[in-house]
Amino acid sequence: MRVTLRSCRSWRPATTSLCALAFVTLLRGLSAQTPSPVALARPLASAATAGSSPLNISATMPDGVVLRASGDSITVPAAPGVPLRRAGEMPRIDTVAPWWAPAASLLLPGSGQFVLRQQRTVAYLAAETFVLIQYLGARRDGGKQRDRYRALARDVARAPFGGARPVGSWDYYESMEKYDESGVFDRVPGGELDPETDETTFNGARWLLARETYWRDPDQAPARGSAEYQRALAAYMERAVRDEFRWSWRDAQLERDLYQQAVAGANRSYQRATTLVGIVAVNHLLSMVDAYVNVRLRRYGGVAVSTSALLPRDGMGPFSGSPAASDAWRDRFAVQLHAPFR
Repeated sequence: MRVTLRSCRSWRPATTSLCALAFVTLLRGLSAQTPSPVALARPLASAATAGSSPLNISATMPDGVVLRASGDSITVPAAPGVPLRRAGEMPRIDTVAPWWAPAASLLLPGSGQFVLRQQRTVAYLAAETFVLIQYLGARRDGGKQRDRYRALARDVARAPFGGARPVGSWDYYESMEKYDESGVFDRVPGGELDPETDETTFNGARWLLARETYWRDPDQAPARGSAEYQRALAAYMERAVRDEFRWSWRDAQLERDLYQQAVAGANRSYQRATTLVGIVAVNHLLSMVDAYVNVRLRRYGGVAVSTSALLPRDGMGPFSGSPAASDAWRDRFAVQLHAPFR
């Protein structure tokens, strides 16, 4: 960590260095929960009264860390084992921060962190792998349940009517949950179309809806050639089930219950798969933002925290006995802390 005094109105070099040491001493006292700031400042006062060089003041703190000041700056260890920087030296900028790291993280979470040599790479990759495995499992379960309800529909509800029994749409299988029977498409084969009239069946309900939509009175049929009748007939032909999709759950209540359970299971599995896709997207975005922030901070010199303090003007403080220090206590000074981002 390097502390630089940015404004020193008519300060002498010794005063500047001494106040820098005092400020860092106070910071260490507050952050490390060591003795009070006044007690921590005593080594500085001892250094000043012992005749230390105005341009080279040092003091040993109670925890054994040596603070050294020269001119208008002071250098202290940021952590055990971290070498001190020389006075006037700018913080080292980590050049291992390619601009394309965020794009790499967006494509594959953790790849940008790998390029930036961060340990979070494993976390992003592990999360991606876990969620993808869960997604594939949900899709597999949904497919099994879908095949199950299609087989029940084909082999039980549609079996009595023979024919090819092609695979229907999702709406078709959903309708089989709600109605016991589909009903016939044409009550009187040959000639003009005669819609199903049993309203308890699926086709009968479609014909009722068409009549209610286009006829003035759904119970009173208009002329067959009228526009009202033809519009209702067209709506029925569009929505009713044809004979190749006809079904009936009569005398098969157990199989129908199993069918409904399979449909519900498929719905749950596919909804879970959709949720997992959203989680995958969030993991990609988080990895990209993480890489972007790291690239910005590394390429532009890390973090900077500005701190200012207004010193008391009554001569009180740990340096009240030193004339040079008393002058410093009557002025406002600002410091800036620099540390490379990690």
